[in-house]
Amino acid sequence: MSELIKQAYEIAKKQYAAIGVDTDAAIAKMKQVNISLHCWQTDDVGGFENPDGELSGGIQATGNYPGKATTIDEMKADLDKAISLIPGKQRLNLHAIYGNFVGQKADRDEIEVKHFQDWIDWCKERGMGMDFNGTFFSHPKADSGFTLSSKDEEIRLFWVEHLKRTREIAAEIGKQLGTPCILNTWIPDGSKDTPVDRNGMRAQLTKSLDEGMAKEFPKEYMKDAVESKVFGIGAESMTVGSHDYYLGYAISRNKLICLDNGHFHPTEVVGDKISSCLQFVDEVLLHVTRPIRWDSDHVVTLNEEVQLIVSEIVRNNFFSRVNVGLDFFDASINRIGAYVIGTRAAMKAFLIAALEPTKDLVKFEEEGKYFERLAMLEELKTMPFSAVWDYYCLQEGVPTGMAYIGEIQQYEKDVLLKR
Repeated sequence: MSELIKQAYEIAKKQYAAIGVDTDAAIAKMKQVNISLHCWQTDDVGGFENPDGELSGGIQATGNYPGKATTIDEMKADLDKAISLIPGKQRLNLHAIYGNFVGQKADRDEIEVKHFQDWIDWCKERGMGMDFNGTFFSHPKADSGFTLSSKDEEIRLFWVEHLKRTREIAAEIGKQLGTPCILNTWIPDGSKDTPVDRNGMRAQLTKSLDEGMAKEFPKEYMKDAVESKVFGIGAESMTVGSHDYYLGYAISRNKLICLDNGHFHPTEVVGDKISSCLQFVDEVLLHVTRPIRWDSDHVVTLNEEVQLIVSEIVRNNFFSRVNVGLDFFDASINRIGAYVIGTRAAMKAFLIAALEPTKDLVKFEEEGKYFERLAMLEELKTMPFSAVWDYYCLQEGVPTGMAYIGEIQQYEKDVLLKR
């Protein structure tokens, strides 16, 4: 099979060369792609803080496929299996509820680096970076629907302390691993019905964020990101942390803005927002998902929206300014399979973008040759990309084509179904 893949690649290489594209250079560019894998796909956003607890805060995971990870060791094994089937370099993206709390239980305002040292060591052994998230949901003190924007001072200060703790942990993660840890802050705060004092809620959020982020950390250790959402379950009428709010906060406080392509109105295109935001902020964080009708966090597939997001990064060489993470949780299918499909789809989008003759397309655009631009974009869709992709996977030592399906099925039989 490997000889066939090499032969197909040599043919594809000549076809791309005919339109001025160097396939070897495109593959080399993939070394700049570093996707952060979200740990919560392995266990449906359950975490290890309270394994018997229920999801809240507008988050739902549907399905009951067998094999859910229930311990840190099981989660690590699942992540290792997924990584072995994905080309390129990955990072780990961890939520605060995924610490090692066995024998050292801690509430959200008490978490420390020691609760996450296992994960830091795991990443260090694999030469991976790690990102972190505060968990402002699935907790009794989030039941009112308000955390950092709460007008109850006891509740508000509890969550401010959680934010402070997550930032301390993130800084230590980045220090130990030698690569900046991105600390993303998302809160579910909002109103089910029409609120009156929107301004008051947002003033509280600003106060809390300023207090929680008052301490400065070296950027080589950690970077703050803030994430918006258009609405949520139980917060259909208004979310305190809207895109307008957080974009203003990020610009004024020199923070990263997190763009989750499931957190906007259906007609909004996140790929279009990247170059706009980067006019005014240094970096952005992406949470790439596949929303269907609303923020349902389906497994990422190679669709037009994902392709535009990725093409904007590659066309503008935004690799150092755009941080890419995935965010979906599907409990209705094999969870490792979900990781592999989603991450490989994102990687395919990057390679497709790298195989584009961007300079020629821009020249057509600047000369007003819109027929030629559209024609070339259409013809690129049927270029022999799959031959280049398989060759890239072969070089990376991961399964080519559909071969990963059998590996996941075997893992399910040997490991998942025995849990």
